[in-house]
Amino acid sequence: MSSKVEDVSPEKPCVNDSKTEPNEKVYGNDETSEEVSEFYIDPVLQKRILRKLDTRLAPLFCALYFLSYLDRSNIGNAAIAGLTDQLNLSGAQYSTAVSVFFATYVAAIFPLVLALRKIKTHRGITIMAAAWAIATIGTAFVKSYGSLVACRLVLGLCEAGFFPCISLYITMVYNRKEQGLRFAYLFAATSFSGMFGGLIATGITKIGETGGLRSWSWLYIVEGLISLLVVPFVWYGLPEKPAEAKWWTPEEREAMNLREQQRLEYMGREQFDWAQVRSALKEWRVYTGALIQFFQDIILYGFSTFLPSILRNGLGYSRMEAQYMSVPVYFLGGISFFTAATIGDKYGLRGSVLLFLDVFAVVGYALLVSADSNVVKYVACYLIAIPLYCGPGLNETWIVNNTAPHYRRATALGLSQAIGNVAGVVAPQVYRKAPYMLGHWSSLGSALISMGLISMQLVYYKIQNSKKDKISRGEREDDRKGTTGEENLEFRYVY
Repeated sequence: MSSKVEDVSPEKPCVNDSKTEPNEKVYGNDETSEEVSEFYIDPVLQKRILRKLDTRLAPLFCALYFLSYLDRSNIGNAAIAGLTDQLNLSGAQYSTAVSVFFATYVAAIFPLVLALRKIKTHRGITIMAAAWAIATIGTAFVKSYGSLVACRLVLGLCEAGFFPCISLYITMVYNRKEQGLRFAYLFAATSFSGMFGGLIATGITKIGETGGLRSWSWLYIVEGLISLLVVPFVWYGLPEKPAEAKWWTPEEREAMNLREQQRLEYMGREQFDWAQVRSALKEWRVYTGALIQFFQDIILYGFSTFLPSILRNGLGYSRMEAQYMSVPVYFLGGISFFTAATIGDKYGLRGSVLLFLDVFAVVGYALLVSADSNVVKYVACYLIAIPLYCGPGLNETWIVNNTAPHYRRATALGLSQAIGNVAGVVAPQVYRKAPYMLGHWSSLGSALISMGLISMQLVYYKIQNSKKDKISRGEREDDRKGTTGEENLEFRYVY
């Protein structure tokens, strides 16, 4: 929703409301009226509120997503640290152990997203965090391929609802122009999990066998215990309704209430409605968005999970070199996403930024499959890292920005996560054997297909916004099927 601000002296109220001007655009409305209330908030107060929200919530979001991704992907570092040797895993068995995580993860995502209306957010997230921490610690004691697969299945179930839950929480706290940077926090945490996972693995690998356990077992124990330490902070630090949190001053609370009214114009009422679910399932864009997520996740899961193996088995570096050489690659991925999200928030762009960044993935994979020099191939890894986390992150933000009202958005988000994370099953199967040419070719094809789907959606959004402009000016007959949510003339799709 576009919002105007006015200078407010200390003697004047900090917030005010009035009607929109005829040419103002808003991002969604769940009311039948096309006349939308406009709320004014002192920009200084607005910034203070955002700072407080970010100070209170962003560290929790980052820590949780950092740990969830660390605990699911550390199997790559564990493999280099001796997991595959001790359990005598073949390449196919290792790939299956990586993939099977997503069997329960994908199956449970969609039901859990819809169940959020019954489960309090902070309780659900706390339970999931505690459960995946225990599952991670338990993995340290597996003695066979079968027990490893069982632990991975349990871990997938424990993490299944986490990302959609956090994503919807962000949309319930921040307005559309503020969300890109907050999603960047999550995916930057993903990149840092890869970076610090490599550093932790490098340190623990030097320990060797201690207390009857090898270094890869200590890797799981240490990372699982870190996750457990965060659980109390989540329970007490994540409010169910941020607008009613105790940390606001009266002035800030009043402004938060108006932000909540602004948010409802974009989000729509949160009362569950099966009609919204059905409307989302009938929308072709929900499926193209989910396919973009799938192909971007092919790149993410294939590259981020197998990067240490690519460096060791594909490029010929030692175990220790493979661990620490992966660190700057992950770091670049995080910096890239922060930069892309900042630009996207500033100019109101999502898909178009992703379309540009995917060019780097195409060039990077082209070098990996064609170059002879290992130095060139290592440089290619940095090119791939540029869109690595931007792909899934920007696409998810694009989906929630362009879908309204609430449960239509929740359905689109849940479906994109369910279909997208099938890539977690596929990616390990194409990265079975060094030098991983099948995996690189699959990722190259995924980047190209994503670019085609993104271009198709960009054209559609441009046409729809132009159509609404013509209807507003009386240059075209109003043939809309409704007047709420995305059908509202004031709702504008972002590019």
